Amino acid sequence: MDPIRLDALVATAADILDGASAQFIAGHRADSAVRKKGNDFATEIDLAIERQVVAALREQTGIGVHGEEFGGEPIDSELVWVLDPIDGTFNYAAGSPMAAILLGLLHNGAPVAGLTWLPFMGQRYTALEGGPVRDNGVALPALDTPTLADSIVGIQTFNIDSRGRFPGRYRAAVLANLSRECSRVRMHGATGVDLAYVASGILGAAISFGHHIWDHAAGVALVRAAGGIVTDLFGAPWTAESKSALAAAPGVHQRMLEIIAAAGSPEDHL
Repeated sequence: MDPIRLDALVATAADILDGASAQFIAGHRADSAVRKKGNDFATEIDLAIERQVVAALREQTGIGVHGEEFGGEPIDSELVWVLDPIDGTFNYAAGSPMAAILLGLLHNGAPVAGLTWLPFMGQRYTALEGGPVRDNGVALPALDTPTLADSIVGIQTFNIDSRGRFPGRYRAAVLANLSRECSRVRMHGATGVDLAYVASGILGAAISFGHHIWDHAAGVALVRAAGGIVTDLFGAPWTAESKSALAAAPGVHQRMLEIIAAAGSPEDHL
């Protein structure tokens, strides 16, 4: 994409997310509105923010949007915004500040820009393809090459008895192996927050057992712009079709792959 156009699109999107931040903050501890699969839910604020941001993006950028709550434009479109109005909805509803607005821009399915807003933390991460990552407009340094032992690693929460693509016992085995080398593990309960924190150097790595594009598009763009590496859990480059994600600083990623591989196949833990 033309870098000048991309920069203009991100500037417009940043203004739109700023406009949604007051409503995001005001709705903290919002009640459940829509019951989703399993014990997942969306709040009234999720729905309202998605409607507001989608309408503004379409009007001001002329680009369609694929949102978590209402769907929309196909993600394989030439250009499409991908929106998660509240990443970390359980945190948000419970009163935790670990919640964010995620907005990524895909060009033919690949993330070329990412915006991650953490309104309660006062953090506004943006990046274009090629970097740098900016927090509140200030350019952050490219990622260093730390060791895993000196890193904090983010990992998703899970139920030990869950089954599916990545059973709970497989996830527990990964966590057990990781704990032997890195005792600094954090469960923030928000995939997009984890990815933004990898991009900014707060976390050395983050593991996502999920596949939803709205959880990953913005963060993958941020991590890659920072010089980090994003693959699936088995080492294949992350794409919009990936069923998992491993994002890490260059000095940590390969060791993380080895630790994950030591847990064996997910099917072995059913």
